Amino acid sequence: MLKRPQTTGQVLSSQSVYNGPIFKVLQQTIKTPDGLTVHRDLVEHGEAVVMLAMTADRQQVLVNQEYRVGLNGEAIALPAGLIDPGEDPVTAAKRELAEETGYIASDLRPFTSMMASEGFTNERITAVMATIDPNQRTERHFDQDEFVTTNLVPFTDLVTAVRDGEVTSAQTIAAVSYYLAFIASAQ
Repeated sequence: MLKRPQTTGQVLSSQSVYNGPIFKVLQQTIKTPDGLTVHRDLVEHGEAVVMLAMTADRQQVLVNQEYRVGLNGEAIALPAGLIDPGEDPVTAAKRELAEETGYIASDLRPFTSMMASEGFTNERITAVMATIDPNQRTERHFDQDEFVTTNLVPFTDLVTAVRDGEVTSAQTIAAVSYYLAFIASAQ
């Protein structure tokens, strides 16, 4: 079995060079566990959630039109969002799902956690499973600069879209793959 290393580096200096509404960038000098002194940029980012929210007949809530600056276009992905201060991942998942999609989640369970890209950011994303009833809806509440189009798709169609490269969201690919490998196969 693999063991996760437990050693950490010693931050010798840290200077904020950008502070935005969602993340900030720090330039750091670090003494690594093996004794090297390195200079690194860190994108400090709040924690987030991604939701695998399905109906009883395995229809998955999917965000199929949301502008993403990294693509300069719209993306297909699972619903996701930032965890607000004082929230735990389950509370954030329930809130974000209702805000973005209007669906009311029940039976929420975190099932894995991932780092967005530990080479330059500390963003941790918790994947949460949820059950939804398509007939139970609430009013959606978008952020001021957000517009999201969602729909229900058969989970098998989402798997096909991941396989065929239509879905490029790393957190969506990871959540779907983890679900297939460790949860669905155990049921």
